[in-house]
Amino acid sequence: MSRPLVAIVGRPNVGKSMLFNRLAGSRLSIVEDTPGVTRDRLYAECEWNGRKFDIVDTGGIEPTADSEILLFMREQAQIAIDAADVIVLVTEIGTGVTAADKSVSDMLKRSGKPVILVVNKMDSTGDTDPGFYEFYSLGLGDPISVSAVHGHGTGDLLDECVAHFPPEDANDEEDDRIRVAVIGKPNVGKSSLINLILGEKRVIVSNLAGTTRDAVDTAFENKYGKYVFIDTAGIRRRSKVDDRIEKFSVMRAKLAIDRADVCLIMIDARDGVTEQDTKIAGLAHEAGKASVVVVNKWDLIEKDGKTMDKMRKDVLRDLAFMSYAPVLFISALTGQRTERIFELVNYVNEQSAMRITTGMLNDVLAGAQARQQPPSDKGRRLKIYYMTQTGIRPPTFVIFCNSRELFHFSYQRYIENQIRAAFGLEGTPIRIVIRQKGDKE
Repeated sequence: MSRPLVAIVGRPNVGKSMLFNRLAGSRLSIVEDTPGVTRDRLYAECEWNGRKFDIVDTGGIEPTADSEILLFMREQAQIAIDAADVIVLVTEIGTGVTAADKSVSDMLKRSGKPVILVVNKMDSTGDTDPGFYEFYSLGLGDPISVSAVHGHGTGDLLDECVAHFPPEDANDEEDDRIRVAVIGKPNVGKSSLINLILGEKRVIVSNLAGTTRDAVDTAFENKYGKYVFIDTAGIRRRSKVDDRIEKFSVMRAKLAIDRADVCLIMIDARDGVTEQDTKIAGLAHEAGKASVVVVNKWDLIEKDGKTMDKMRKDVLRDLAFMSYAPVLFISALTGQRTERIFELVNYVNEQSAMRITTGMLNDVLAGAQARQQPPSDKGRRLKIYYMTQTGIRPPTFVIFCNSRELFHFSYQRYIENQIRAAFGLEGTPIRIVIRQKGDKE
């Protein structure tokens, strides 16, 4: 059985994201005073009194929304409400009960789900603000007084949430889902791909660059396995990151990479690999993440029998530092080759978690040294004693030698190539750590 889900909903700018961050215990959701900052659903895992559950932050519900983005926000909030076990309606003391609050509460009553009413921004302690009692008029039972900024009342809120959860299943399975971050510059089709995979409008899709601002998690299961897809805000060039909200989005994308097991690096087939694509791919490489390069919008390219091979060579040339990554050509619009994504994700994830025995590694090392002697300098020759694997995700190897200075980078690259030739390790970076005699463990 999946973990219970708590949806945090309400009109814009009542403090939903601040409350979400307080409950999640970290600053996962973008918090700004600008209405409409949180546009998509954003998930986090929580635990209270030994009970694990998920919470979801939503874009504010505007019952009379007429702009395209506000309508999308309402649609996303409705999807979260439909999936939730418990709904938390957030209002705020400063404005009192508004017409929008009444419309949202009526909408939630029709859902038939347990609804917990929260009055936020009750920051002062002592006597209760008389305006608090006005919220009883919404007909949702006793409101809970909360200060998302200071944390007052959040324990009472969590107690109430847990009280409405379905009985805990003792046979809950350990989470074995592969976390997949979909990264790329704005407008390359990240959200379109996730919507296609999930078969629902899970992420806002718009031609406006920067529509997806938060990193958004979605659990998904099919015949290939169990996954969590993380859609991220498109990472723009630094010169174009000119407002605080956009800077937060870049940070979220980087955090999404850190949380992922596998990164799908999306590239627009019409543009090829741009400088910005190289920087984004570099973030995944430096983080040690297994990766697949996904060339999207392939349906828009005029092709002959050699177009794909030429494009693949161009991609591998421009992303020479991650030539280990497989390249897949797809169309998120038509679905062309999108099924192959799951096979490649599974494959590179397994490669990233591969363990190799010390004996097998040293057989490869001995063969490599026989084929190409270690370098020397001023009469001193590099002596390599042995190699062992110390970690996975990415595969990490420690090589012990007589002198770190003599172990030239080019010879390290040669050893890495020999390891790949022997064991594959496709789709994943490799870390090699050099230690010499006298180094502390």
